[in-house]
Amino acid sequence: MTDRAVETDLPYPETHILGGSTERERIRTVVAPEPDDIAVLVARRICQVIDRTVEERGLCVLGLATGSTPLGIYRELIRLYLAGEVDFSRVVTFNLDEYYPMSPESLHSYRRFMDENFFQYVNLPPDHVHLPDGTVSRVDLAGHCERYEQSIADAGGIDFQILGIGRSGHIGFNEPGSPRESRTRLVTLDTITRRDAASDFFGEGNVPVEAITMGIASILDAREIALVATGEHKAFIVRRAVEDEPSADVTASYLQRHPAVTAWLDRAAAGELTRIRTPWVLEEVEWTPEVTERATVWLAERTGKPLLKLAPADYRENHLGGLLARRGPAGQINGQVFNALNGKVRGKSKLVRHKKILVFSPHPDDDVISMGGVLRKLWENENEIVVAYMTSGNIAVFDHDVRRHLDFVERAAGDLELDAKQLRRARLRLEKDFASKEPGEPDSALAQNLKRYIRESEAVAAIAAVGLPRTAARFLDLPFYRTGEVRKRPIGEEDVELVLDLLKHVKPDLVFVAGDLSDPHGTHRMCKQAVDEALLRYRGTAPEVWLYRGAWQEWSITEADVLVPLSQEELREKVFAIFKHQSQKDVAPFPGGYDEREFWQRVRSRNLETAAAADRLGLPEYYAMEAYRVERPAETSD
Repeated sequence: MTDRAVETDLPYPETHILGGSTERERIRTVVAPEPDDIAVLVARRICQVIDRTVEERGLCVLGLATGSTPLGIYRELIRLYLAGEVDFSRVVTFNLDEYYPMSPESLHSYRRFMDENFFQYVNLPPDHVHLPDGTVSRVDLAGHCERYEQSIADAGGIDFQILGIGRSGHIGFNEPGSPRESRTRLVTLDTITRRDAASDFFGEGNVPVEAITMGIASILDAREIALVATGEHKAFIVRRAVEDEPSADVTASYLQRHPAVTAWLDRAAAGELTRIRTPWVLEEVEWTPEVTERATVWLAERTGKPLLKLAPADYRENHLGGLLARRGPAGQINGQVFNALNGKVRGKSKLVRHKKILVFSPHPDDDVISMGGVLRKLWENENEIVVAYMTSGNIAVFDHDVRRHLDFVERAAGDLELDAKQLRRARLRLEKDFASKEPGEPDSALAQNLKRYIRESEAVAAIAAVGLPRTAARFLDLPFYRTGEVRKRPIGEEDVELVLDLLKHVKPDLVFVAGDLSDPHGTHRMCKQAVDEALLRYRGTAPEVWLYRGAWQEWSITEADVLVPLSQEELREKVFAIFKHQSQKDVAPFPGGYDEREFWQRVRSRNLETAAAADRLGLPEYYAMEAYRVERPAETSD
C-alpha cells in the first residue's frame, strides 16, 4: 500500500477484509469475500464523501459507471436512500461514457441503464444528471465533448469516480494505447470490448464500433477514485493493473499515479494478486493444511516434479523454507499432501447410493455441461435424482431456431392432426414480431414461450442421454428471469419460495448448486442466492451441498474437495449429452467474451486438464476428471 493512498473508514469489521502483505500492490486494494460485500463498502464510502463535501461546499459531484459491476453499488445506495441515510438533492453526476450513435430510449443506452437502475429511485434533481449524448451529430461531436469537460469543471470537478475495468484493461472506453493526456472524445472500440458486449446486443455485429468516453486525464482529475472489479474473469487483468508497471497496454494501470485511488475487489477478482495466490513469497504465513496443500502443489508445478519427489532444496529455493521448518521434513509434507489429494478422488464405488439428490441448474444446460459425468454415475448407483432447471433460458434462443421448429410442426401437422391454418397464422404473427424487433428487444409472449419450450425439450433429451428418465426434470421458471431482456430483476420472495417448495417436496440428502459464477450476466450467482436463502429457511435435515463448475471455469485440484474420474467413454457420452442442446450449439448467444470455444470444447478440455494436472503431481492416472467443492455451513451466503 503506498503512503499516498486515501484513508477511508471501512464500514465492516476488520476481520471481514482479507489481509496479507500488500508489498507488490501499487494501488491501495481492499479485498472482501463477496461482490455484495464490495457493493456495501463502496456505497458506504460514497455516502461518506457526499456528507463531507456537501457540508464543506454545498455540493458533491459523482462520476458514475455502467455495466454489471456497479449494479450492486447502485442497489445499496437506493436502499440507503430509502432508509434515510443519504440525500442526493445536492449531488451532481457525470457518466463516464455512451455508445455512439445511441438513442437514449434504446435498450442499450447508458442513459436508460442509469434511469432504470438508479436515477428513478433517488432524489437526484434531473438537471444535475449529465451523460455524453449519443445522438449528437458528427459535425457537433468535438464541441459536445469540450462542453462536457467544461460542465465538469463548472461543477467544481468530480469528487468521487466509480470505475470498472474491462478485460483489455480499459477504464471508461479508454482502450489500450489511449494517451495519458486524453480528454472526453469519440473512440473506436477494441475488438475484445465489442466481443464482451456482444451478448447485450445479441451478436457482435450489433455492437456499435464507436463510443464517447471521458479520457484518462479527465478520470485522473477526480479527487478520489474507486476501481471496482468482481469475478474470476477479471483476476488476471486486475493483477496487471495493480501490480505491474504502468503501461498504455493496460490503461487502468495509469491509476497508480493517482494519490487517492482504491481498488475494491471481491475474493475472486483478487485471486491472481500475489498476497492471495502465493502469499508465502511475500511473508511468513500460517501453515494450515489448506495453505500447505496449495503451496506444495504450487511448488510441484513450479519445479515440474511429482509431489513425492520434491526435495528439501526445492522448498528452500522457492520461498518455502518456513513450511519446511514448521511442517517438515520434506518427505512427510509430500506424503501428507499426496494422501490428502488422493483422498479427494471418488469413483462410482465411493459415491453415494440410494440417496435423494437434487440438482439445481441455472440454465437448461448447466447440469450436463458441468456434471454430466457424475450424474450418470449417481443414477447408476440407484439414487433418486431430480434436476431443477431454475430459469427458462429462453433469451438464449435465436429466432431461426423457432422458425426451424415451427417448420417441422407445420410439415407434421397432418400426421399430428393439428390445424394447419392456425399454425400458419401463428407463424405469420411470429414473423411479423421478429421483423419489427430491434436486437436485444424483448420477444413477444408467444415467442418467449416457444423459446422456453425449445430449451425444455433439449434439457429432457440431454438428461436422457446420461441415463436419467424424463420424469427427473423440473422446470421452475423463476420470476426474476422473466424480463425477456438480458438484464434481470433482483431475486425476490417468490423465487426463494419456489426453490424452498421443491426442497420440501424432494427432501434431498445431497444438493448440487452452480458455483460457476463468472457467467456474463450473473444468472448463476443469482440462482445460487435463491438456493442459499431457501436452504436457510429449510427446516428438514440439512443436505450436503456440492458446488459444480464447467461452463466458465473449473475448480483447481487444491480448491476441489471431490475429484470424480471419467473414462474416455464417459467423457464422450457427456459431450453427446451437451450436443442435445442444439440451440446452444455452434454459436451460443451468450458464450462469454473471454472464451471463444463452444461449451462442449471448454468442458472436454477442462476435464482432460484436471486429470492431467493430477497425473503430473504423481496421483493415479485417469482419462478425465470433474471437480466439485463441498460447501461448508460457514460458507453459505447469508
